[in-house]
Amino acid sequence: MLFLIFVLLIVVPIVEIAILVYIGQTIGWLWTALIVILTAFMGTWLLRQQGFGVMARATEALASGRMPVEPVIEGMCLLFAGVFLLTPGLLTDAVGFLLLVPDVRIAVARWTLKKMLQSGSIHVSVFGEQSSKNHGAEDTPHHETHRYEEGPVIDGEFERVDEHSVRPRRNRKSKDRNAS
Repeated sequence: MLFLIFVLLIVVPIVEIAILVYIGQTIGWLWTALIVILTAFMGTWLLRQQGFGVMARATEALASGRMPVEPVIEGMCLLFAGVFLLTPGLLTDAVGFLLLVPDVRIAVARWTLKKMLQSGSIHVSVFGEQSSKNHGAEDTPHHETHRYEEGPVIDGEFERVDEHSVRPRRNRKSKDRNAS
């Protein structure tokens, strides 16, 4: 991790400066500055478009009762793409644009999710579902129960309401008029 921080804070800026100086000497500093500014604007516009698509996939996953794990990680990739695109430099712009390609972003999201699950740094569980390891094993001594002792616990009650049995509410003003 320390090496990654070293690379990000020392090596990447030096490489960016070297690339900008080389391109500035080749085509001129004004054209180089315009390219950096143009890539930032183009990247921001593309990032916005891609973000709406990822949000739609996350909403669709939630509506169908699935956890939107992959869209969330894709959203994190888009966040990194935005940071790379807004950072002045052509190398970071190239990485940012690469993360805007949907197939690349999905591959990165799947790889990241796979690595996180393998390392144990993430645990995905859905209320009401059991893991495949314990499915149907409620009475066995090997059944594991998960206790979530960290974070807030929200306790509540609910009532299923059929849409045909719901009566339209009258607003308060009409209720007050009928009482007088």
